Amino acid sequence: MNDTMEEKAATALRAATSAGPEVLERLHDKLGEAADREKILDVAYTTIDTPVGSLLLAATEKGLARVAFASEDYDKVLAVLATKLSPRILRAPKRLDEAAREIDQYFAGTRKNFDVRLDMSLSSGFRQLVQRHLPDIAYGHTESYADVAKLVGNPKAVRAVGSPAQPTRFLWSFRVTEWCEATAHSVATPEVSR
Repeated sequence: MNDTMEEKAATALRAATSAGPEVLERLHDKLGEAADREKILDVAYTTIDTPVGSLLLAATEKGLARVAFASEDYDKVLAVLATKLSPRILRAPKRLDEAAREIDQYFAGTRKNFDVRLDMSLSSGFRQLVQRHLPDIAYGHTESYADVAKLVGNPKAVRAVGSPAQPTRFLWSFRVTEWCEATAHSVATPEVSR
């Protein structure tokens, strides 16, 4: 006897609600993969554990769009992403495998530069100029806000440099000298500011 679509859906729902966390996790992963494959997933996110605490990674098909510390409240970060990028957002770790791997390698000391593609859709103007410069700061080097402001063509915008660094708060922005002192204490875990 063939089940109707409603019966199949009801059977699947009953199975999912009585399933353990592992089964629900697998179902969610399959949903994320199917949404990505069907091109109906605009923003994928995941969380990873690092030596500086849990990080939320979010990416569009263009690349990594946001990295957030747990202290920023992931629900609020996801709400902003849904508003500014797309409401079609879902936990789908597969899209972020490369970014997660590079971050792990960085903390393991085997990576000094990041190759992951970036989506700069959340920034524009001066903010984007600063963000585009941050990867040019070599591993183990720092630049002051004044240095960055001068290099992006606006030497008087010293204080404004700190704001554009904030949405990337990771990968490159911590190489800016004053960022470590001014921002890390309020946003990051204590380990980041050490």
